[in-house]
Amino acid sequence: MAACLPSCDTSSMAKSVLVTGSSGLIGSEAVEHFDRRGRRVVGIDNNMRRVFFGPPGDTLWNLRRLQSVTKQFTHADIDIRDRAALDEVFRKEEFDLIVHCAAQPSHDKAREIPILDFEVNALGTVNLLEATRQHCPEAVFVFISTNKVYGDAPNELPLKELATRWEYARPEDYEGIDETCRIDRTLHSLFGASKAAADLVAQEYGRYFKMNVGIFRGGCLTGPSHSGVELHGFLSYLVKQTLSGGAYSVFGYKGKQVRDNIHSADVVAAIEAFAANPRPGEVYNLGGGRRNSVSMLEAIEKIEQLAERKLNWRYVDENRIGDHICYISNLQKFQSHYPGWRITRPLDAILDEMVSFQRTQMARSAS
Repeated sequence: MAACLPSCDTSSMAKSVLVTGSSGLIGSEAVEHFDRRGRRVVGIDNNMRRVFFGPPGDTLWNLRRLQSVTKQFTHADIDIRDRAALDEVFRKEEFDLIVHCAAQPSHDKAREIPILDFEVNALGTVNLLEATRQHCPEAVFVFISTNKVYGDAPNELPLKELATRWEYARPEDYEGIDETCRIDRTLHSLFGASKAAADLVAQEYGRYFKMNVGIFRGGCLTGPSHSGVELHGFLSYLVKQTLSGGAYSVFGYKGKQVRDNIHSADVVAAIEAFAANPRPGEVYNLGGGRRNSVSMLEAIEKIEQLAERKLNWRYVDENRIGDHICYISNLQKFQSHYPGWRITRPLDAILDEMVSFQRTQMARSAS
């Protein structure tokens, strides 16, 4: 589908920001952030999340919200696999920042749609990188990758079992997984493999072509704008199920698997920091870090307290393939390169915001 963008002479205009996956969690946060900065923002999103996950994954509500709260946001219903449509966007606009968030994001779903998963995650990323190289090679390109590129390698670290969580056994691992962790010779899930392919080619465009490409390997990215479903977005889905009385399944590891959670606003702040001083081809782990880590059992307890009701959950002994037992993002590399950036949203504040937002959403749906 062609972009719904006006023809214009960009030579006399300020450059724009391009956001892919603009109706998703990080994409919508980026749209709002740069719109508030007075930037013109073009968002690409064709609601593929609904294709992947059905009606619960639909992001149309978030697109409508963005259109109601932004001033210089233009939406383009484009599939990132469509090179001709992308080329049209890049010819009609002049970008100095591309924030690439669009993806098939579930490692469980990928096994059902392996070709579609690879086309969206790997081919779509190459299409965007090449369009950037052809039309605006000086632009900053930020790729939202994933910690799943490490596959099962983080599970090889020695762990100890505590009452409510798994924990790293060695003091040197306390701050979590850093960027030296290998990404090959390990089981990934097909999603992890397709994102690793995109991750590597993004690095190559930065290193080989010396473009301003940065790769952020996300931990659990979260926030109230997440259209969480069972197969992706565990905190968002957990909040929804607790408040609605729906059922929830915990898969393996005794429910003690650990994730670090970062608010979408802190992700976008990191993107902005990188854009101001880009390092071509650099890779960063980006998550909530040690302080924002939580196990599944701990998250259930916290959300039950905030929601003032019990979650209807069951335990499934078999873990998901390619799932991490304990994953905490080591943030030291990014913080050393960008010392002005820090985590501003603690976990309890994130959960409180998500519960309040979901309550409001449910009230609107009921009225």
